[in-house]
Amino acid sequence: MARRYDSADAKRRILAACARLFLENGYTNTKVAEILKTADVSAGSFQNIFHTKDGVLSEFVDIMFSGQFGAARRTSGMDLPPVYAYAVETAIQLTLTERNENLRDIYIEAYTSPTASEYIFRNMAEELYQIFHDYQPGSTQSDFYEMEIGSAGMMRAFMTRHCDVYFALDRKIRRFLSMSLSAYRVPLEEQEKIMSFVSGLDIIKIAERVVQELIQALAMRFEFKLGSAGKEKSLGGVLV
Repeated sequence: MARRYDSADAKRRILAACARLFLENGYTNTKVAEILKTADVSAGSFQNIFHTKDGVLSEFVDIMFSGQFGAARRTSGMDLPPVYAYAVETAIQLTLTERNENLRDIYIEAYTSPTASEYIFRNMAEELYQIFHDYQPGSTQSDFYEMEIGSAGMMRAFMTRHCDVYFALDRKIRRFLSMSLSAYRVPLEEQEKIMSFVSGLDIIKIAERVVQELIQALAMRFEFKLGSAGKEKSLGGVLV
């Protein structure tokens, strides 16, 4: 029988269990019963706090999607212009999800869940307004919110589609950037410079550093440690 905890402690235990299980097994393969057993909480406590597994996912979106532009700048080792940081951050997301099936699963579910995706739309609309407003001076933050719905749909579709010999990772990144930068009205000549810059980066090495930062942030916030097998998976155990 699960022990009794107050609401705050039960929430912390559930989040710690989910952080570890999602990274080790993926979101889809993690069952609520497994979460309850690992967290040592009752089904009633889980339902009162989060209602469903999707409710837990929303807690992770804040860490996984906030601060990604800063991570892109730090890991590239350069003080990047905003549009370049956007391109690097986008390339990092696509690389992470191509190299690790569990991260792919988490990101795809984040773009699918109504609550989590709404957070992404609103958060990214603010970022996109700052990045691309000079290219679209007449557009409001509400306009960028609507455009983000479209670009998020593209991102989900690109993440879902596995790379192969006909659609390699570098081609996937270039195709997505070409479509998204065109949608945000970045001139073609500038697009080419941005994509050439991204192509010149060791994006796989950068993505590996970003995932280490992500795991450390999750571990510190939710107070958990990955097992050796789970850590290996989360740092790139599933490769293209």
